[in-house]
Amino acid sequence: MSKPLVAVVNSWNELVPGHIHLNTLSQHVKRGILGAQGTPIEFNTIALCDGIAQGHEGLRMSLPSRELIADSIEIMIQGHMFDAMVCLTTCDKINPGMLMAAARLDIPTIMVPGGAMLPACPTWGYYQGQNITVGQLFEVPGLLEAGKMTAEEAAYLEDITLTGPGACGGLYTATTTQALMEALGMTLPYMGTTPAVDAAKTRLCHDIGKQIMTLIEKDVKPSQIMTQEAFENAITVDMALGGSTNTILHLKAVANEAGINLPLELFDEISRRTPHLCNMSPSGVYKIIDLHNAGGVPALMKELSDILHTDLKTVCGKTIKEIIDQARVFNPEVIRPRSNPVHKEGGLAILRGSLAPDGAVLKIAAVTSKMYKFRGPARVFNSEEEVIAALRKGAINAGDFIIIRYEGPKGGPGMREMLMATAMIAGMGLGESLALATDGRFSGATRGPCIGHVSPEAVEGGPIALVKDGDIISFDGTLRKLELEVPRDELQKRLKSWKPPEPKTKRGYLYRYSKLVTSADKGAVFKDA
Repeated sequence: MSKPLVAVVNSWNELVPGHIHLNTLSQHVKRGILGAQGTPIEFNTIALCDGIAQGHEGLRMSLPSRELIADSIEIMIQGHMFDAMVCLTTCDKINPGMLMAAARLDIPTIMVPGGAMLPACPTWGYYQGQNITVGQLFEVPGLLEAGKMTAEEAAYLEDITLTGPGACGGLYTATTTQALMEALGMTLPYMGTTPAVDAAKTRLCHDIGKQIMTLIEKDVKPSQIMTQEAFENAITVDMALGGSTNTILHLKAVANEAGINLPLELFDEISRRTPHLCNMSPSGVYKIIDLHNAGGVPALMKELSDILHTDLKTVCGKTIKEIIDQARVFNPEVIRPRSNPVHKEGGLAILRGSLAPDGAVLKIAAVTSKMYKFRGPARVFNSEEEVIAALRKGAINAGDFIIIRYEGPKGGPGMREMLMATAMIAGMGLGESLALATDGRFSGATRGPCIGHVSPEAVEGGPIALVKDGDIISFDGTLRKLELEVPRDELQKRLKSWKPPEPKTKRGYLYRYSKLVTSADKGAVFKDA
């Protein structure tokens, strides 16, 4: 008891493929702590798998779990007065939830990202020339509906896609946020992309156990690492990767805990000046293991060094400059040079206009150039289920502009991902002929002209609540515009007759969540007391 007490905060459980190996990694962390004369004490917090929760009511619990994870860690750490903590996490909401707790508690902390699962084995894991990850599997229902795949082929893909422990192998929300932990300086170099089953992962876990004792000795806290400039670095790396739209929600939430404001305009400003250098799945061809083998986050940051803050300290004890000076790009096709970007600008765009006065988010890296602009009649749906039913009936046509509303943080409640709808659209071959906007959000696996986080959300009386079938909606990714082409006086008339729908739930955590949560443009964090 005279030694420092280090919490080993583990999110292992028997449900989540991304976390199924964390009970093994935690043992290596604890051995490192013990060897450096600390006392490790392990406890668990919850973890939810978005992949398992997809396509049903369970996904309403996903984003709200982020706040619950942060709160539960705060309770355990404060209640038992730990000196430091090491957080083991892999998947979508657990990563930012643990970072939020680190920022809030501000005791020495190192993150342990669990890594990605390997893609399907090259000798038998190919389908029509593609190396398959879960992103392709999500499109199978649409391919089946369109008659482009047989049931036998679908069963084959199910068998080969999930190859073992770790996060989904493309650049989705989990793997994006793991990479951003490294860009923030909150884990050791290369930890953000090292595969889940690589022996290097266990060695790095042991090193993290030793290094947390150094942070205690030197009193290095997250507030000294996660500064304004560190968040700007993370956003820059995110834009160069072409990461998930969810990272905007999560970076804003973590920064909020650190007392730092990241306005939506900052994301767009950084995106405008940052080249998109990595053609990553789902919009591109490369998987996380390809990024790791090409040099990982340090090599990418080296390529971006002139637009990064490189004098910042990290939990490994080195500055960003010291880390990237030792880095090297091993594959210039995966991490492209600045002279040969995938796109001249970054992967995410912030749109504004009469449909989204407070902003909306588009993963522009996942949109083909011919779909940078789109204009069409609205097809309005009040839930994802309604859209899926319409798609199965063949009731949605090329040229339509789909609106999915009442799926926001408060109205959902829980701000579900619209992945089942977007995957079916892609699988049915409609991804190049229609657009979609929602006050909900998207999976990192979504591709095409899909606009999320429309704010204010419908349940708050935002313009998206006033859209009618046939209204003309347009967006311009280059000009960052999202417009509802209806006269203002007509919208005022509609607003006067609009009434918010009855809450979808009136008890339990989701009901409490709906009363506390703020809009997506604020990161869907809880209101200040």
